[in-house]
Amino acid sequence: MVAQSSTMVGRDAELTQLAASLGVRPPRPGDALVDVLLSGDAGVGKTRLLRALRDLAVGEGWQVFAGHCLDFGDSALPYLPFSEVLGRLATERPDAVDAVARSHPALARLLPVRRQLSGTGPIDSPGDDNSVESSALDRADLFRAMLAVLEAAARQAPLLLVIEDTHWADQSTRDMLSFLLSRLDSAGFAVVASYRSDDLHRRHPLRRQVAEWSRLRGVERISLSPLDDDAVRDLVRQLVPGGLPEQEMADVVARAEGNAFFVEELVSAAAEPGTFVPADLADVLLVRLDRLDDDARRVVRTASASGRRVTHDMLVATADMPTQALDDGLRGAVEMNVLVADRGAYAFRHALLGEAVYDDLLPGERAQLHGRYVAALREGTARGTAAELARHARLAMDSATALTASVRAGQEASAVGGPDEAAYHYQQALELLSSSADLGDHGVNLSKLVVKAADALTAAGDPERAVAVVAEQLERLESEGADVPDEWRARMLSAQAAALYITETDADATLLSARAVELSPEGESALRARTLSIHAKILVAYGRYDEAEIVGLEALALAEKLDLGELASDVVTTLSTLKRTGPKEGLRAALTEAVDRAAASDAVHAELRARYLLGRSYEDWAEFDDAETWFTSGIERAQDAGLPWAPYGFESRWQLAWIHLVRGEWDTALDLFVVEGPFPPPIQRAMLQSMRLQILQARGKDVANRVAGLRPFWRRDGSVAIHAAAIEMIAAGRRGDPSGAVASYDHAVDVLGRIWHEWFSARIRLAAVALGVVADAMPRSSAAEREALLPVVERLQDDGRVVLDRYTDPAGHWGPEGRAWTQRLDAEALRARWLAGGEQAEQVGLEPLVAAWREAERLFAEFGHVHELAIVRTRLAGILRAGGDPAGARVLGDQAREAARALGAQPLLDDLTALGSTAPPSSGGTASADLTAREREILGHVAQGRTNGEIAKLLFISTKTVSVHVSNILAKLGASGRTEAAAIARRRHLID
Repeated sequence: MVAQSSTMVGRDAELTQLAASLGVRPPRPGDALVDVLLSGDAGVGKTRLLRALRDLAVGEGWQVFAGHCLDFGDSALPYLPFSEVLGRLATERPDAVDAVARSHPALARLLPVRRQLSGTGPIDSPGDDNSVESSALDRADLFRAMLAVLEAAARQAPLLLVIEDTHWADQSTRDMLSFLLSRLDSAGFAVVASYRSDDLHRRHPLRRQVAEWSRLRGVERISLSPLDDDAVRDLVRQLVPGGLPEQEMADVVARAEGNAFFVEELVSAAAEPGTFVPADLADVLLVRLDRLDDDARRVVRTASASGRRVTHDMLVATADMPTQALDDGLRGAVEMNVLVADRGAYAFRHALLGEAVYDDLLPGERAQLHGRYVAALREGTARGTAAELARHARLAMDSATALTASVRAGQEASAVGGPDEAAYHYQQALELLSSSADLGDHGVNLSKLVVKAADALTAAGDPERAVAVVAEQLERLESEGADVPDEWRARMLSAQAAALYITETDADATLLSARAVELSPEGESALRARTLSIHAKILVAYGRYDEAEIVGLEALALAEKLDLGELASDVVTTLSTLKRTGPKEGLRAALTEAVDRAAASDAVHAELRARYLLGRSYEDWAEFDDAETWFTSGIERAQDAGLPWAPYGFESRWQLAWIHLVRGEWDTALDLFVVEGPFPPPIQRAMLQSMRLQILQARGKDVANRVAGLRPFWRRDGSVAIHAAAIEMIAAGRRGDPSGAVASYDHAVDVLGRIWHEWFSARIRLAAVALGVVADAMPRSSAAEREALLPVVERLQDDGRVVLDRYTDPAGHWGPEGRAWTQRLDAEALRARWLAGGEQAEQVGLEPLVAAWREAERLFAEFGHVHELAIVRTRLAGILRAGGDPAGARVLGDQAREAARALGAQPLLDDLTALGSTAPPSSGGTASADLTAREREILGHVAQGRTNGEIAKLLFISTKTVSVHVSNILAKLGASGRTEAAAIARRRHLID
């Protein structure tokens, strides 16, 4: 059964435009209203939009009457939609219909039922000619009668006449519409007529008619474009309340091309395996094929084997048709809107139509067609890429050609910065190669191919898959008992180790990298330099700095001797990190030199790593401006190289978003979670989601279900576990479940202890958050429950203290963040005991409690975490109020309230209200109070005359995100356009 949406999605702007053009909002009775021709492809959502327009119009006091054209082929019933409309008018406005019928007897001819009209006599009396097309009928009088009855009904209330599917309208209906649309002096009613734009082939009779109507004064054309990706996602979520897995969601978004009907059909088939076109949808699509002649059908079937787009040369080479027949077939396919001309080639108007045609081919037909494509590409009779040749060769069962073409396609993709595509082609080549009993048959070095695949997967942001690919190939070689050279094993083990240490699993990558060094040949070889370089990098990650320096220096000497510039740059970056044992200035200077060297040798990955490490150095000391500079440069470099999800490129984005979160620049942080281009890999997507949900939760959104979906990623990346666990604990606190918060803490500790080690530094923050929830629960708990919670308080505080005691860092640095959370841990423990009452409260004492929270306030202010500082001040205000210092509480409460308002942190505002903090009302009424920091930033660029695209590049966000911000700015300022918005902003001193 096809899933169907009950409400309109993603058409608010079109509805507003349509209602404004027709005058529906506000109604303008007595005015000559604008009429609208609404076009759009089949299934794009015209009917839903018109239903929403109907509901809006009725709500505004309008009458709405709709008539529908039907597909009866050449035997369409004349005036069918107007007969339908008149039937409803006769039922709902009988007085108006009777009055008009007395002066215009021809009106009775349109009535769909036989009825007696007062003063006219029997309509169907014997001898009457009942055909609307009777030669005795005065068409002009019939047209005037329809106009008169609409005007009569409109005198009671504004009237909207809707004529749907006019692409099926007969000539009489089109003539009636021409008459009504040309009557500018008609009062009180408006007309909207819809039609399928993709059905209007060049010989379609409505095509000329629409062109004529468009020239009429008072007629406006509105074309309904496909839904954007966000709207499609909203529609899918409406159709499937539980949601689809992201891979299936992305597939629906890509294939539906913004067509609501396609979305519904694909969602209904989402549970089925494969990517075929659902049968019902295929039937609808293939109807278009039935309208073509034999030559056009043959051309379309040949084109379907190419995919969405095919060049003319390729069709000439593969269609096996005389030139004239091919040209005639192409013209027919284009005129019927099956194919469209596209930059010197041809493309299916809808990709799903191409899929449906291809699925309809017999297996033998497909293989033959792909064989022709292979021949055309190999012989040069048509141009194409290695990727195209590989695809056609695989589908033509030509494995040898497919293997060599896949390897070449991977190399071509890597050369232009396409790691995702390169990884796909290399894995296809591995799959083909694994089916060959003799690895040497095709002249492909398996170990090098495996490394290429692993490197491409890592660059694409999927190191887990890289590890798996290498492991699969090593296991296969082992099971087959192949005589594999040590060099092959060294190469593959080193690649596996390089990917493994990025995944943060509990596996020891040093063992693999050390084994790779042992197996690599002694002497001067690029392989040995590479294995040494990777081993040194991993040794640093595991804190074995002395060994790393020895190995790294050997790798650098070899790389420089062999003139391996990119590898040498990577080793230099590794060696630079060893300066963490000295002053931070030494580390930064070394890394800056590493950046310059990597940029000079075009060593992109080494450069990204060095830029990221520089950003982290500044971030660790809460020097956020400098950290932002380096992280931003890393993001920009990764984007320029086409590697947004590669190691260190993505991490720069992640860390920059964290900085914005800390500084309270939440809209800016949210913008960084939207990236144009390929969809994020699963782990990166989970990382972005975990931070995004933190902001949404702090703004009062219920994120419990979404954060639960991140649990499978906890073991795959520690940062997801840290952020998601904090979200879970806070959610447990809001529902009054301290034991649930402690359970989330324990689970995170268990997971992260396996990934890293038991006493990881972030455990202090997690313990402090859990303690805060426990403290909040104390006043609501019974004496017995409070007694049971006190040991939990002691355990959580002790956990944090053990972490601090065991913390080791080569620089001996415990930064502002660590100091703030350590103090917060102790302050929350004191608060929990104080709120427990009785002897515990007496032992704590008010003065030590206040002193602890004052110190926490100072340290969080020094750290610069805006939201956490506001939380600290709120809790301290509560302590001061309870301790008899309302004035001090008011000052802190007002400071926290100001921050919470700026952040949009509603839960914190609610806490302050419950606390009783009084604050002066917000200024209100001015745009400056309503605009967010991000909106003010974008407004400044708008005032400078920059386009949305230019602003997007400057701020490293998507053009679509800028467009949304600009729309919000215009609405808040009450401006009609960008120029007026800039003028208002300057007048109100919102910008310099």
